[in-house]
Amino acid sequence: MSVAQTNTRVALGLELLRSMIRIRSFEEAARSVHAKGEIPGVLHLSIGQEAMPAGVCANLRLTDTIASTHRGHGHCIAKGAGPAAMMAELFGRLDGTCRGKGGSMHIADFAVGMLGANGVVGGGIGIAVGAAQAARLLGDGRVSACFFGDGAVNRGPFLEGLNWARIYDLPVLFVCEDNGFAAFTRPTETTGGPGAPARARSIGIPTFEVDGNDAMAVHDAAAEALEQCRRGKGPAFLYALTYRIDGHTIADRTPYRSAEEVQLRRADDPIERLRATLAEQGVEAAALMRIAVEAEHEMQAAIAFARASPIPGVHEALSDVQDAGAPS
Repeated sequence: MSVAQTNTRVALGLELLRSMIRIRSFEEAARSVHAKGEIPGVLHLSIGQEAMPAGVCANLRLTDTIASTHRGHGHCIAKGAGPAAMMAELFGRLDGTCRGKGGSMHIADFAVGMLGANGVVGGGIGIAVGAAQAARLLGDGRVSACFFGDGAVNRGPFLEGLNWARIYDLPVLFVCEDNGFAAFTRPTETTGGPGAPARARSIGIPTFEVDGNDAMAVHDAAAEALEQCRRGKGPAFLYALTYRIDGHTIADRTPYRSAEEVQLRRADDPIERLRATLAEQGVEAAALMRIAVEAEHEMQAAIAFARASPIPGVHEALSDVQDAGAPS
């Protein structure tokens, strides 16, 4: 590899590291204020899975779209959503991305092509396929990416979405984040056969398998898959093994797994892996530390913004709701 190529890879690594650290910093900040009772409801955190949104979304343009899951903070940030408006959304405040109506599990930001998190398992698949269908009809060159977990492969939208995308050669990348658990259950206990990649291949969709804790590998696999989508080759499927360090929700104490298992998987932290790689490539420790400090300051500012944002009034309840007129 030439010096220029090495420098390009280092720059990419720093970009991915910054994205991952911002995601984790946001979620750690959200967890801290949730513990104080400032955020209503539950949070589904993706700590340990940051390489997936960072690696995939680094290949997407602003005009491209994504659809997410109930665990969608990382996808939002990686696609370009602002942490301040996101935090305000979690607080249920007027300055949130959805004016406080979506909260954590239904957060969205159409301005950056983030079509929404989804409380329905596999619910984002149909949305992403619909966006890809629109892109194909319009011929505008956009692609769509859909994130979902291993639990979604056993639901109807998975087969229906992949099949529709294949039939019409839609520009959509299906991204399966296999984090080891479908809520509280291991996929080996609920999924028959060789799993998600085999199901995608059986429909005729090109499939890429990657280490989901290696941000550079995720980026490169997503780049190749998305290039096929952009060249009119139809859908692609990206399958990655990762691990969910926290519980299914913020209240889940994970009695279904051992502390030793979690500790072992913490040693494979995607952020620390990339940080170590960059240090080996000559990036100074001070530069790496600066990324973390900047992210922490950004998230503290986001919390302050959310706290200062007004609570929506009653009159806001029916705003942004479609009026189809009186029934005939």
